[in-house]
Amino acid sequence: MSYLRDNFLLTNKTAEKLYFDYAKDMPIFDYHCHLSEREILANEPCTDLCDLWLGGDHYKWRLMRNFGIDEEYITGKASKEERFTAFCKALGTAYGNPLYHWSQVELKEFFGCEFEINESNAIAILEHCNKYIKENNITPQKLIERSNVAALCTTNEVFDDLTVFDAIANKDYKFKVIPAFRGDKIMGIDAPAYREFLGRLEALTHKITCLSELEAALEARLCEFIKRGTRASDIAVERVYPVTTPEAADAVLKKAISGEVITASEADVFKGYLTYFLMKMYAKHNIVTEFHIGAMRNNNSRMLARLGPDTGYDSISDTNSISAMSRLFDRLESENSLPKTIVFNLNPKMNPEIMTLIGCFQSGEAKGKMQYGAAWWFLDNKVGMENHLRDMTATGHLASFVGMLTDSRSLLSYPRHHYFRRILCNYLGTMIENGEMTADLDAVGEVIKDICFRNAVEYFSL
Repeated sequence: MSYLRDNFLLTNKTAEKLYFDYAKDMPIFDYHCHLSEREILANEPCTDLCDLWLGGDHYKWRLMRNFGIDEEYITGKASKEERFTAFCKALGTAYGNPLYHWSQVELKEFFGCEFEINESNAIAILEHCNKYIKENNITPQKLIERSNVAALCTTNEVFDDLTVFDAIANKDYKFKVIPAFRGDKIMGIDAPAYREFLGRLEALTHKITCLSELEAALEARLCEFIKRGTRASDIAVERVYPVTTPEAADAVLKKAISGEVITASEADVFKGYLTYFLMKMYAKHNIVTEFHIGAMRNNNSRMLARLGPDTGYDSISDTNSISAMSRLFDRLESENSLPKTIVFNLNPKMNPEIMTLIGCFQSGEAKGKMQYGAAWWFLDNKVGMENHLRDMTATGHLASFVGMLTDSRSLLSYPRHHYFRRILCNYLGTMIENGEMTADLDAVGEVIKDICFRNAVEYFSL
């Protein structure tokens, strides 16, 4: 038997009541994830827990590397049994790591498996879950529906094939799958493959020889996304760049089109302008901007060459973007073009700075127009979530919060929503028991329901 109990993370009776009476059964709107829309459409039966857990999940890969597991058992040619056993060995003593919790919850919720995760139980866990998967014909659809997901937003580059979403809409799924618009590859003008990415955009729109033609192509693609229900966009940068002139950005773009090498300072010029342009376009079309800042990516060049990006070699950047973010928001605000924006911050030192900055740009357009996004990536853990809630309640308004998201490539990641909900209910339940807030549980419960689901539905105009 595992250590999990019904009161997991709930340290008092009030917290338990808030979770079980108000939070537990609320639907999930996963407004930012990295699930594959093609996998959801194909809906092929799952075959193996090792593939579900370890295939492409760089969270787990990092944990194994931190324990000294050889790469052969992570991304190499070791057998599934060997890889799975190595993961369980690493996880078995990863006390306090969110994967230690998430994985145990996933076993119980999806497969009815109560074995505690460790090296000695690895093969028994694998056999139990693989038998369950086969006997119950587990598919992506079943996993998502079992998690009570009402809708999810995948993250799609501007040139991705949108006919996949048309096909999904014709399925009898109980949930919606909506593309979120992401222009990162078009913004990354210093990438070696930039002209290839630009060519893919041209194939769907028109020839691009200058900035105005790029802008028109991006807006044309956004309109195609909107036809598929798009309500969200995503911008992911290490730091916020100063807004430059269209003339300066145009000169950099033309240099890139001609095949010349783009310097770091030139890339900053282009990225600064394009961030401004995209957010202005999103405001025009009433699209929410999800702004992810603070990730320093691909630190290990040898492993980047071997495995490619998004394989577990990113970290937290110490770059301070607060002044540039202030100027960006202020310029958009002064032009009446500041969209609803969720700022996801990866550097916990910047929590108060960002929380207080977004408070300067709120308006009556929406409850919590400017959002301080849920604890993200390296902060997506018990301590990070608790700190996030403390910072938000100290300088903002908790009842406006749009709540949790998965930001995951894994179909098994939805218990993270309940992980957050338990922490939220424990946070409020503890304050109630300490006499620090109202003891009207029905009133508090309605706020919890808002944070779990209803605020996000309203915010994204779903």
